[in-house]
Amino acid sequence: QVHLVESGGGLVQPGGSLRLSCAASGFTFSSLTMRWYRQAPGKERELVASITRAGRNAYYVASVKGRFTISRDNAKNTVYLQMNSVKPEDTAVYYCKADGVANDYWGQGTQVTVSS
Repeated sequence: QVHLVESGGGLVQPGGSLRLSCAASGFTFSSLTMRWYRQAPGKERELVASITRAGRNAYYVASVKGRFTISRDNAKNTVYLQMNSVKPEDTAVYYCKADGVANDYWGQGTQVTVSS
C-alpha cells in the first residue's frame, strides 16, 4: 500500500545537473520527514539530505552542501533532490525514505552515474 517511486536518474557529466523525484502514496505525505540516501558500489549507504514535514528545515551531508537542494511539494506528494555541479563521487544508487512511526518506507532506488 505504501509506495515510494524514484525517478530522474541517469548518466551526467561532471559539473552537470540532475533532478531526482520521489513520488509517494499510501500514507499522509505531509506528516513525515523525507530523506535521500545513496549507496555507491562497495560502500555503505549514507544519508544525503533530509527535509522536515512542512519543508521548513533541511539537512545536507557536508560533501553535497552548496551543490544539492532537497525540496518537497506536499500537494503533489513528491520530494525532490536537485543535484548541481555533480562530481564522479556522487555516482550511486539514490533512494528516498519516509520516516514512519513504526516503520521506515523506502523507494526502489534510481541510478546516478557521473562520468565524462
